Amino acid sequence: MGSHRRPASSGLDRGARSATLCVLSAAATALGLVPAGATPSAPAAPQDDARAEVDRLYAEAERATEAHNKAAERADALREKVTTAQDRIARQQDRINTMRDAIGSLAGAEYRSGGLDPSLALMLSADPDDYLDKAAVLDRIGTRQAGALKDLRGAMRRLSQERREATRDLAELEKSRVAVTHHKRAVERKLGRARQLLNAMADEERAAHERASRSGLVPDLGGAVPPSARAAAAVAAARSAVGRPYVWGANGPTGFDCSGLMQWSYAQAGVGLPRTSQAQAHAGHRVPLSQARPGDLVTYRSDASHIGMYMGNGQVIHAPYPGAPVRYDPVGMMPISSVTRP
Repeated sequence: MGSHRRPASSGLDRGARSATLCVLSAAATALGLVPAGATPSAPAAPQDDARAEVDRLYAEAERATEAHNKAAERADALREKVTTAQDRIARQQDRINTMRDAIGSLAGAEYRSGGLDPSLALMLSADPDDYLDKAAVLDRIGTRQAGALKDLRGAMRRLSQERREATRDLAELEKSRVAVTHHKRAVERKLGRARQLLNAMADEERAAHERASRSGLVPDLGGAVPPSARAAAAVAAARSAVGRPYVWGANGPTGFDCSGLMQWSYAQAGVGLPRTSQAQAHAGHRVPLSQARPGDLVTYRSDASHIGMYMGNGQVIHAPYPGAPVRYDPVGMMPISSVTRP
């Protein structure tokens, strides 16, 4: 059987490879690819690639989470709107039925007093609009009958409009439901892949990643003061949440995603914030980072897909990603998009 071991390299082979490397390095330096005097950088270690991929998947999952939150918020609003419309339609239908009953009573009285007026017969038809179009030529309709029929026609038109709007909103609600499901699946896929990568890491590397994901001691926050009583209450709420788990799509009190933590914290101060980080970035007025005070919302990345609360002395509280509980981190942990004071 032949051996699968590679033959040992001779000194001549090593010299040739060394010369080739020098030529390639010189060419790279001449092309500006490698600074003069520097050697080509070594390829990234596999564990570094795995960590970078986990971080990328977490960032993408967070974007999908905020899209899920937005779709869910839209679905909730539409569901409430449809329910209100259905209640209103039912009341309107009851009113129309009452109006029809009243017109029927009037017709009965007419009949008992000597015959049914043709105008009332038309009032009881299925199409009062058609009757009004013909009423001008009948010239026998009285003021009372005309008023009753006009009210009925108006009520039926409003009911028809309400039904059209409700049908449209129901279709939009179904689209929102589909979007919620789509984004939820996207989050689950990305988080599942991240978990696979973490499980495939060597024990030492995985332990190092877990240590980096634990909440540490409370940092020195300096003497910065919140700009208002409600900001102070929100800061106190956010501090009380430190150590609670990241749960995607959750807004407390036992678990949070990034925007859910901001919404819950300000809710404890009696302030309503929108559900998503993108919307929260506009829930107040912008201030420069240099003027940030405790309680300000710090939005990250160009798409505002992550958010935290400024605590003072260059620190924020935020819900980082699955496996990492609510914690303090430096405000410059990732590119800042904006700072908003609710």
